[in-house]
Amino acid sequence: MTKNSPPSIDQHLCFQLYTTSLRMTQLYKPLLEKLKLTYPQYLVMVVLWEQQGIGLKDLAEKLHQDSGSVTPLVKRLEAEGYLLRRRDPQDERSLILTLTPAGETLRKQAYEVSQAIQSACNIDEKGFLSLMRGLASLQKELDK
Repeated sequence: MTKNSPPSIDQHLCFQLYTTSLRMTQLYKPLLEKLKLTYPQYLVMVVLWEQQGIGLKDLAEKLHQDSGSVTPLVKRLEAEGYLLRRRDPQDERSLILTLTPAGETLRKQAYEVSQAIQSACNIDEKGFLSLMRGLASLQKELDK
C-alpha cells in the first residue's frame, strides 16, 4: 500500500471476507444437495435443531434477517415435510416452528456435512475457536 493510494483488493478485509464466504457456500452446495437443502434452508434447520418451537420472528433475528426473508424458506421446508408452522396459542399473530420426524432425521446427515466442512478447512479446534472468536468480535464491533 502506497501513501495516498487505497489498499489493493487483496488487502481489503471486506474482500477477504466476501471471497471466503463465497467459497464456504460453494463447499456446502454439493453436500447440501444430498439433503435437498439450499444453504439458507440449511441455516434455518440448524437453528431448529438447536431450538425446537422457536417463533418465526426469533428465527429471523437469530439469522440476522427480517421475517419476510425467512418466510419463503420456512414455507419451502414445510412443503418438503421437514417442519411445521402453527399459530402460537399465546399470540395468534405469531408462528411457532417445530421439526417433523423427517426434519429430525436430517440432523445426523447435517452432522456429517459439518464434519466434511471442518475437514475441508483443515483447521484444528484451537484455530477454529480462535477464528470464531475473532469473527464474533468483528461482528460485535460492526454492530455498534
